[in-house]
Amino acid sequence: MTAETAPAWMHEQITAEVYDSWSEEQCAGIEIVDGMVVVGPSASKRHNRLARLLANALDAAAGNDWNADTDFDVRLQDVPLTNRRPDVVVYRAETIDVNPTRPEHVLLVVEVVSPGSETTDRVVKVDQYAKAGIAFYWRIEQAANGIPIVYTYVLDPATRTYRTGEMFTGTVKSSIPFPMEIDLGKI
Repeated sequence: MTAETAPAWMHEQITAEVYDSWSEEQCAGIEIVDGMVVVGPSASKRHNRLARLLANALDAAAGNDWNADTDFDVRLQDVPLTNRRPDVVVYRAETIDVNPTRPEHVLLVVEVVSPGSETTDRVVKVDQYAKAGIAFYWRIEQAANGIPIVYTYVLDPATRTYRTGEMFTGTVKSSIPFPMEIDLGKI
């Protein structure tokens, strides 16, 4: 029996140029952190539905200047390459064809916490998104009663850290980053 060797991308840093040459299929389900490929846990149907319905609600509330969508990369830095794939991204509508999406295009990122992503979503990504200058971060916890809990964070641009914002259960009713009323019970 022969031992199989791991592909190079599993133990060597990936550059932006190499990553940009990969197909969408190759990039799906991974993130790049400090040049290294990170494979995330598979999302549940509940997780994916929550992200999709929230993206639709945010898209409807955002108006013409912003779009909300799921499942694409945000390039936080080029060297070493760091690409994150938030569960939901609200970005400038005028940048819909700009690739890669960069922090200056993004207003809000949302992460839905799942088994296997707790520390990354609660600690690591909060710091990375803030340092990248993304104005708003939402973390959604999937509560045992089925109604999600939304924790919001607002960027302090002077320190590039997030301040804790409001917490919502049941209904997100807020005027920031734009007026919205989202019934989480329907999600």
